[in-house]
Formats: sequence, structure tokens, C-alpha cells
Amino acid sequence: MSRAVIYEKFGGPEVLELREVPEPHAGPGEVRVRVTAAGLNPMDWGIARHPEAAARFGISLPAGFGYDYAGVVDEAGPGAKHAVGERVYGGALGRAVADFVVVGAEDRLFRTPDGLSDEVASTLPVAASSAAAALAAVGLQAGDTVLVGGAAGGVGIFAVQLAKLAGATVLGTASESTFPFLRELGVEPVAYGPGLAGRVPEITAAIDLFGTETAEAALELGVPPERIATIAAGPTPPGGVRATGGVDAEPGALEKVAAEIAAGRLTVPIAAVFPVEKIRDAVALQAERHVHGKVVVTL
Repeated sequence: MSRAVIYEKFGGPEVLELREVPEPHAGPGEVRVRVTAAGLNPMDWGIARHPEAAARFGISLPAGFGYDYAGVVDEAGPGAKHAVGERVYGGALGRAVADFVVVGAEDRLFRTPDGLSDEVASTLPVAASSAAAALAAVGLQAGDTVLVGGAAGGVGIFAVQLAKLAGATVLGTASESTFPFLRELGVEPVAYGPGLAGRVPEITAAIDLFGTETAEAALELGVPPERIATIAAGPTPPGGVRATGGVDAEPGALEKVAAEIAAGRLTVPIAAVFPVEKIRDAVALQAERHVHGKVVVTL
């Protein structure tokens, strides 16, 4: 037997249970990953809380939990592309927070570079891909001044650093208590809330990671819609700005982010690490949306 986080009804952290389940095994073309860490994302608890969100992702009850994970391949079926002993990270929708994940050729699985811990690698698939896709959507270039809404969150920490590496000047919206954290990342903080446009100097691009406030402020400031992207405003954001997400990231984008981390040019602030037995506490903290960086569960 092995363990997995399961829920049988929709709701908050209280519906999540760590249960014993049959141990899965790799078939032809598949590998089994012994999961050591799982990074949490807003989409994880959004799916567990809202039936309509689960339906959009094709998830039905009972369901597993989480998407991002990292670990070591410990079984490889005939024809598998990864070998036993390889350190890997990837995404497995609705089944990442478990002792074992079985993945096939259609699943996203990447070799973990030397120098990256499993905890760090487990934060990458959703957040780093989403950040890379958003920067590509606005055509970010050296010399741009970009406003990032939700700059201290799980996607924001990647977006602001990637924008800096690209040669842009970066402004980020946050609460005032978060300003010192953003300054450490080289970001000029701006308080979010009503009247945002009046607190922002001239910008050439904007990325909204938390709704529409930043996108609307950028439109008010005269930024062209094609230079504004959102990842959490639904398929039809305001004013014709671009909706994007991790699935739109260019091939190789995730590996490039991992290489930047391994080279020490990008850091991954991890706000908290919980053992899987504390999954409810981990999700409750992550769902508050006030953590600086990523929340990780270890197994």
C-alpha cells in the first residue's frame, strides 16, 4: 500500500484526507516516480473547492489532489524515456500529492538539474510556466517598464525575476507589508487597491496575475491591450487584453527557468514547507493568498 491525499466531496481544506491506497506500478512507456515534494498552487484548492472548476479540468469525485511534484523514478516500464534513479519533476493533474505518481509519454516530466533540490523543483511546473507564458504574451524586451500585479505570489516571484533577467524595469503590486520582500527581488513595489493607475509611473507593459485590477490600470494608463496579459481573469479579460497560462508557454521555457535557478541567477522563495500529514494546514495557508513565495508539501 501507499499514501495519497484524497477528497470525496468539494470544500475547503477540511475535505482533504491522507489515505492508504493500492500501490501503482509503471506499464509500457510509463515510469513511476517516488514523490518527495509537491508544490501547491491556487488551482489545486480551487478545483477541490468548486465543482465547476473541477468539471473544467475533467476531475470527478473521489479525486486526488495537486499538480506539481518532484522526486525520483523508481520503476520504468518497457519503452519508457526515463530510467530508474533519475531525479525528475513534472505535473500530474489531481494526483501529485501522493507517495507515487505513474506518468506516461503524454505527461510533462523533466529531469531535475544538479543543484536544484526536490522542494525547489516541485514549485516549477505551473508557476514558472505561467510566468514565462505571460512575459512572452506581452513581448517583453530589454528597456521595457512592466507592472506585475500580484508580484509576491507563487507566479509573481518567477515573473518579476524573469522580467529583470530580460532587462526590464519591474514594478509590482502588493500590500505594504510585502514591500521589503519585493525590493529584495529588485522590484519597485506599488500598493494595490483603488486608484492604482494614479500611483504608477509610465509603463510599457503589464501582467495581471490576480484578476483584473492591474490590467484595468494599464489600460487607463494607455498601454496597448496587446502588451497586457492576464492569467486569472478568465478567457475574456477586459479591454481585449491577452489571456494566457502555463499551457501557452513556449517549448523549453520550463527547462530554461530551471537552468537559471541552477546557475544562481534566479531564486525561489519558499514561504513554508509542511509534511504531507499537515496537508490541510498547508492548503489553508496557501489559500490565504498572502504568502510570499511558494508552499511545499513533503512526502
